[in-house]
Amino acid sequence: MNPNNQWYRNGLVYLLIIVTLAALAFNIFQKPSQTKQIQISELVTLIKNGEVSKTSVNGSTITVTYKSDGKQAQASLGRNQNVSFEDTMRAYGVTPEQLVAASVVYDNPPQWDNIIALLGTILPFLLIGGLFFFLMRQAQSGNNQALSFGKSRARMFSGDKPTVTFADVAGVEEAKAELAEVVEFLKEPDKFTALGARIPKGVLLVGPPGTGKTLLARAVAGEANVPFFSISGSEFVEMFVGVGASRVRDLFDTAKRNSPCIVFVDEIDAVGRHRGAGLGGSHDEREQTLNQILVEMDGFDTDTNVIIIASTNRPDILDPALLRPGRFDRRVVLDRPDMVGRKAILEVHTRGKPLGDDINLVAVAKSTPGFSGADIENLVNEAAILAARRNKKAITMAEMQEAVEKVIAGPERKSRVISEDEKRVIAAHEAGHAIVMRMLPNCDPVYKVSIVSRGMALGITMHLPEDDRYLMRRAKFLDDMAALLGGRAAEQITFGEITTGASNDLERVTDMARSMVTRYGMSDKLGPRTFGDREELVFLGREISEQRNYSEQVAQDIDSEVRRLVTEAYDRAAEILTKYQHKLVELSDRLIKTETVDAAEFEAMFADAPQFERPRYIPILTGTTTPAPQQKPEAPSSPERGALPPLAPSPA
Repeated sequence: MNPNNQWYRNGLVYLLIIVTLAALAFNIFQKPSQTKQIQISELVTLIKNGEVSKTSVNGSTITVTYKSDGKQAQASLGRNQNVSFEDTMRAYGVTPEQLVAASVVYDNPPQWDNIIALLGTILPFLLIGGLFFFLMRQAQSGNNQALSFGKSRARMFSGDKPTVTFADVAGVEEAKAELAEVVEFLKEPDKFTALGARIPKGVLLVGPPGTGKTLLARAVAGEANVPFFSISGSEFVEMFVGVGASRVRDLFDTAKRNSPCIVFVDEIDAVGRHRGAGLGGSHDEREQTLNQILVEMDGFDTDTNVIIIASTNRPDILDPALLRPGRFDRRVVLDRPDMVGRKAILEVHTRGKPLGDDINLVAVAKSTPGFSGADIENLVNEAAILAARRNKKAITMAEMQEAVEKVIAGPERKSRVISEDEKRVIAAHEAGHAIVMRMLPNCDPVYKVSIVSRGMALGITMHLPEDDRYLMRRAKFLDDMAALLGGRAAEQITFGEITTGASNDLERVTDMARSMVTRYGMSDKLGPRTFGDREELVFLGREISEQRNYSEQVAQDIDSEVRRLVTEAYDRAAEILTKYQHKLVELSDRLIKTETVDAAEFEAMFADAPQFERPRYIPILTGTTTPAPQQKPEAPSSPERGALPPLAPSPA
């Protein structure tokens, strides 16, 4: 038998457990003796009177059988084992003839009863010791993590069979170029060390969710053909004090033994937040873990060839000591892809899938501004599901377009029952949005108008931008505000009554106007300045309040400017709809009849309307500050209709 076998090594423990349980069961389930117990003096009287037919001597225990009824009784000689039964009887005056009449028989004393009784007393203690020994052996073994709380839970992926390479990552060419240097260092470290260069010890991947941070890290490992350790930031922290720091030490020790390698920490903000900002004070478990990470990263030698890659979508809440040179030297930003990047991502995710002859990936890329890589992957998957549901052999453009609408607004809900009166209100509301967008030069072209419910929306008006947009002009804000209020103005003009359908439109218009006044300096009255300091708690990680740094008079001026901008936008929308009221009635009737009007049919209705070229943005070559990352677009709608993200970016 192999002595290294686990059953062989723990066989003694299992044997002790079985024997102990057997002894305890014997003691518990053994039937108590039903024999009558008598005193030694009574036994002497029975023998003298000749009432005993048989006497059995077993050590110090005497068992007698009555002549009259054959029943038995027992007596004990006491603890003195040196005095025999005959001597005891003679001491009590029993004659040898009376002993012969009592048929005295000597039995060999059974040892098993004594042994089992001894085992029942000793083996419980042996069992406790054996269980403790067993648990310690299991804790020390590598195949069981019982009591091994301090061991790292990082998952190791071998580099000999790469599953992800740079060819599988698209839309982030600049980030791939940055990380290609890391790959080159792992492959040829002498090339850099010969020139005295030091590769960044840590690379921080920053970007919104779904932009491919984890995928890019695995691609680096696949390209470098080195071991890849992956762990989440939340896996370091446990309920036991000191466990997180111990896991960090174990992870880095393992990485050093397997160098060159890559350690990837996903969502590092779980343990890398500002120290001293937690509710538990400055000595909680999370901060001990962060301190250990700081020490381990700064303690790396230049020849260890271990590179740390971490990802987060909240770099603003990370501790400054974690971001200093010598730890995370390089920060790689992954933004949502532009149209060229979206087309490349579509090519990656449609690889290996049967596509129809009418598929135009450029058109699909143009119709998905603000989509991340994860959104595009979901889009292609939804299109494949739709094609399979329709029993098609390939994915066509119809499935792609429907998948875009489904990902943005949700699936169609044709089963929702809407009364005719409400259907007319919804049709007029959506027609108002579409007509105002069509008549204002800075609004995006209308892509689709529908009164079919999708998700929580009762109706939708989708508009498609012609280009990716990163800067918003004042004229664009004013036209978008008028388009948002077109639905409410259409209800007022058509029915002389307003509904709750425009509640979300009003909220968005108000926020847009306030941002123009207080954040973007687009008010002629208040001038180019900002108002209000936004406070943020690092522990909560979000903006929770705004501190006023202006007087009451300025607050009144802000409210007055916001009211003026919203009122002027509503008046512009009402003026357009009044002028083109016949188009409003025509489009509303068309929506009630067909429920959906696409871009071609919509433009055909306005063939006699003024045509104009939509303004293009003039590139600014110097002094341009990049705004916040492009967000997923939104379209005019309401909470009751559902806040529908359209196919165009909306201002922050």
